[in-house]
Formats: sequence, structure tokens, C-alpha cells
Amino acid sequence: MEKKKFVYYQEEDMWIGWLEEFPDYRTQGGTLEELEENLKDIYEELTSDRIPRLHRQAT
Repeated sequence: MEKKKFVYYQEEDMWIGWLEEFPDYRTQGGTLEELEENLKDIYEELTSDRIPRLHRQAT
């Protein structure tokens, strides 16, 4: 996977994050590494063309 920018923050014991290109689709992880893996998974799902009416953000 090519490098993608993401936004994240910690809320209590969970890390919450989303890809800049897909701000409406958030995921979480118990560690920052788990969050990064979940973001990779969600990116694969979002770019698979299996999700109808996908929302994106452009620059």
C-alpha cells in the first residue's frame, strides 16, 4: 500500500483514527500499531469498489 496520511487521537485507552481521504470512515485500535493495521484494512475495503456511495475528501 502506498503511504496515506491519517488523523488520529487517543481517547482513554483506545486510539481513534481515519484516513484524510476518507474522513467519514473511522476505526480504532487498542494500540497505535493496531490502529495503523485497521486503517490499512479499511483502506483496502474502501478502495475495493464494494461500498456504494462512498464519500471522499479532495484537496
